[in-house]
Amino acid sequence: MRRLIRLTAFLAAIALVALFVVPSLARVGTAILWPPLHRVETGRTPEYRDLQPLTVALPPGRTFDAALTVARTLPRWTVVTAVPAAGLIQAEARTPLWRFVHDVTIRIVPAGEGRTTVSVRSASRVARDDLGQNARNIRVFLRLLRRALGEAA
Repeated sequence: MRRLIRLTAFLAAIALVALFVVPSLARVGTAILWPPLHRVETGRTPEYRDLQPLTVALPPGRTFDAALTVARTLPRWTVVTAVPAAGLIQAEARTPLWRFVHDVTIRIVPAGEGRTTVSVRSASRVARDDLGQNARNIRVFLRLLRRALGEAA
């Protein structure tokens, strides 16, 4: 009988730890690993200082075409709007596991003297905390865009 009581108390203690301690530690861990954001924009999000707009020595038209090609070839990305005259590309990026949707806006603007600036914004539709997914969306896009543009980037 005592063994059964001890086992029940032990299982109750494990259940309490699982209910109260583990979720608290998980929240602390995610706050350390990823800032609690739902929107990230190049050059405007102090938590991600490494994410800056990309300036290339190419005309806006060529840069727009390369950006559109990259956005269309990314897995789980769907281009919703592409307006070359405005230098605007809007896409939806889905997360691999839960298929959460992130709205991605890419702006291509002339920077003068044959140069072009590309800025990107990614925002979660559902969650208040994106666990770093918006920053990953931007990093992947900019890395592939640099590769597509070659030496000009």
